[in-house]
Amino acid sequence: MACVIAAPASGTGKTLLSLTLTAWARSRDLSLQPFKVGPDYLDPQQLTVASGRPCRNLDLLLCGPDWVQNSFHGFGAAADLALVEGVMGLFDGVGTSQQGSTAAVARHLQLPVVLVVDASGQAGSLAALVKGFRDHDPQLTLAGVVLNRVNSNRHKELLKEVLNSIDVKVLGCLPRDPELNLPSRHLGLAPAHELERLEARLQAWSALAETHLDLTSFKTLLRAPTPAIDPIHALLGEKSIQSPQPLRPVAVAQDDAFHFRYPETKDCLEALGMPVLPWKPLEDEPLPAQAKGVILPGGFPEQYAASLSQCDRSMADLRAWYGRRPIYAECGGMLLLGQTLTDLEGQAHPMTGLLPFHAKKGSLQVGYRSLDGTEDSLVVRKGDRLMGHEFHRWELHPTSPNDGLNNLLDRPHKINKPSSLWQVQGWRVPQHKEGWSHQTLHASWVHLHWASCSMISRRWRAALEPQSIPAKSDF
Repeated sequence: MACVIAAPASGTGKTLLSLTLTAWARSRDLSLQPFKVGPDYLDPQQLTVASGRPCRNLDLLLCGPDWVQNSFHGFGAAADLALVEGVMGLFDGVGTSQQGSTAAVARHLQLPVVLVVDASGQAGSLAALVKGFRDHDPQLTLAGVVLNRVNSNRHKELLKEVLNSIDVKVLGCLPRDPELNLPSRHLGLAPAHELERLEARLQAWSALAETHLDLTSFKTLLRAPTPAIDPIHALLGEKSIQSPQPLRPVAVAQDDAFHFRYPETKDCLEALGMPVLPWKPLEDEPLPAQAKGVILPGGFPEQYAASLSQCDRSMADLRAWYGRRPIYAECGGMLLLGQTLTDLEGQAHPMTGLLPFHAKKGSLQVGYRSLDGTEDSLVVRKGDRLMGHEFHRWELHPTSPNDGLNNLLDRPHKINKPSSLWQVQGWRVPQHKEGWSHQTLHASWVHLHWASCSMISRRWRAALEPQSIPAKSDF
């Protein structure tokens, strides 16, 4: 019933093995449902492109054990095969714990583990490494090992002999190969749309699997899970999905600058009668006239700051919407709402001027965040307790009174200034106020997974209703 692709550490080859297996399945007309442990957006993009199916995140901390179980069985059973790509090292979780780790998900779903090991420069020491991972947790089953960066038959035979001596099965040996090199950026792997020669890569990955992996064993290990209830129906409830209601279309920014989206956001929107209208602000498209609200997901706007600053029509539409229709912005999407955004070369470019900050490169902020709502706002209520994830290298600098920029909050006909959205705390991150909120705005560094709480999409739906939209005379 599927398996977990894990490793001793990041950068060892989990994604490469997952991609070769996915490409091989596709070349054999076998559908494969990929999953990814944790909150990552970039690895799932690669797996989505390779499989032709939306990769689903399995995150015990963001979404809880019930959702992880329902998602794995519900989405996994719809394909011929399934695999789960782990995150970081097998036992790495929050801080020094195993919370949210690959091992925790493997235990929860009772899945065997395939360990990918970088074998370059190793011989007998490999036994100590693999034996340590095999024996560290008796609740886990090690199905076998795939050795990465093995460059000669002599080295391969030597390593096989080492693992045979501790009774561990070798499931394949991947060589160093230029087709296995994946481009990266400042937050990890490059987005899937930057992959060049995709079809040629898929063919090369499939060929590597055929030549270097024990596909007979993997056919058994990748067998799809047993069926379960539709996870979106289980989350939202059959009654609310089947209840007839007028459509409330939602514009969602989807282009090279904004692409950090969990597929469940779209699933929840459409299940509750909110069809998604793709919007490309980077191409200076106008906001769709029929949209009742707009979602600005994360991504890499800093990479395209100069181009975005020239998108007059997109910027003007967002300014016109502000305070009149709901805007939900996360991380990179929030940066579009500020005064300026500094690009990768350190040059500042004007943005919409809706929120009083300048965004500049800073130190990496990454980790799970516990969230306590401080005010009633667009999708959060005072006293709500949620879990989110933060991952960025840019930071916000408040504007000064002498900026002379296009800060709409300082205009005489302003709406009520937004208040902080919530109190945020994380591992070794002291509690602090974060984000902006009011009746039609949610803007924060923190990413939410909409499958973590059905009230997020329900409240968003309610905010799109006509009676929830402030009258024009209020401004």
